[in-house]
Amino acid sequence: MPDSLSPPAYKPTPRSRVRRHPERAHYDRESVFAILDAALMCHIGYVIDGRPYVTPTLFWREGERLYWHGSSASRMLRTHAAGIPVCVTVSHVDALILARCAFRHSLNYRAVMAFGTAAIVDDPVEKEAGLNAFIDRIYPGRTARMRAISAQELKATTLMGMTIEEASAKIRSGGPLDLEQDYGADCWAGTVPIAMRMGAPVPDAIAPPRTAPEPEIGHFAEGVAFDQVLLATAHRGGSYG
Repeated sequence: MPDSLSPPAYKPTPRSRVRRHPERAHYDRESVFAILDAALMCHIGYVIDGRPYVTPTLFWREGERLYWHGSSASRMLRTHAAGIPVCVTVSHVDALILARCAFRHSLNYRAVMAFGTAAIVDDPVEKEAGLNAFIDRIYPGRTARMRAISAQELKATTLMGMTIEEASAKIRSGGPLDLEQDYGADCWAGTVPIAMRMGAPVPDAIAPPRTAPEPEIGHFAEGVAFDQVLLATAHRGGSYG
């Protein structure tokens, strides 16, 4: 029985509905937000002067809003100033799936498509808070220990914001889905997991840090999957809501 306190799912429309393998579709906010919060980079699709563009960029989520930043000289960001429809995509590859037929090879993955209208965040207070939130999302509490953003740095950076209007997630998990007649094939079949994992920290060689790294990157345990670290910091920071 669904939890009455859970936020409503996104209502699929012709542009957001998953058509191929609809059984893998998820429209609930928990699934969509978890995939977004486990990523640092997204791809933003949009049209300028009738031509399609896709821009990879770092992003973060605050509630129903997605944010990303870039240079104030960027044509894409300048075009977004008045508001422009965009499609934001995020994907994670979790495993290779080897089946007994080439057609049935696959991947385990988690992916999201989110739609909305992106526009520049002009308010300087909201802008600085948003940029700091990006740092604190990955390194909780770090902005309180650093030099503040200068006025020139703030001017040189554009912050974009987009409220998620529609979204869908698509998730594949499990092993190969072979046909009964293929089980006799003389080849290996199964799952090969894939994960991006944290390495050992390397201190700055030019000006070695004067403090131990634990307060700022102590949560980056060597060998831990990076997407799980991001999810944990998102939950702690309150953006998973």
